[in-house]
Amino acid sequence: MKNDYLNIYNNLIKLTRNKNLYLNLKNNDTFSDRLVVLLFHYSFFLKIYKSQISTKESQDLFDFIIRQIELSIREIGYGDVSVNKKMKDYVNLFYLILEKIETWDNKDKSSKMALIAEFINIKDNGVFFISYFDKYRDFLLNNPLKIFTKDIIDLKF
Repeated sequence: MKNDYLNIYNNLIKLTRNKNLYLNLKNNDTFSDRLVVLLFHYSFFLKIYKSQISTKESQDLFDFIIRQIELSIREIGYGDVSVNKKMKDYVNLFYLILEKIETWDNKDKSSKMALIAEFINIKDNGVFFISYFDKYRDFLLNNPLKIFTKDIIDLKF
């Protein structure tokens, strides 16, 4: 199953590397910006597939992804104390995003825009992000979890 987690993680990373996501940021995109976008992708992923994943598998996947993020932070060159502080901040941020994503379907356009602007420094408006995450959500709804557990896939939506 660990190979499945790696494939899910790699597919989420591939989504996060979409250059179009970073064109409307106030600042140049940073590791932190990319991590927030990854957390959005992962939050939608969990929201849609939570009924298809057991609690243990969900926890194992979460642990795996958090470990990968921690390794990335260490590769950047942060020390142990900084890594622990940053990981605590990122895990709390993830839970906050996950909580707010739960009601995504019931939100109107301006509420979705406010939600995205709360976490991502958008230059003008969040219309692109709203459209992108709505399409991503639809993609997840229309495809089985198994598609993410295969090798890196070509995600078009």
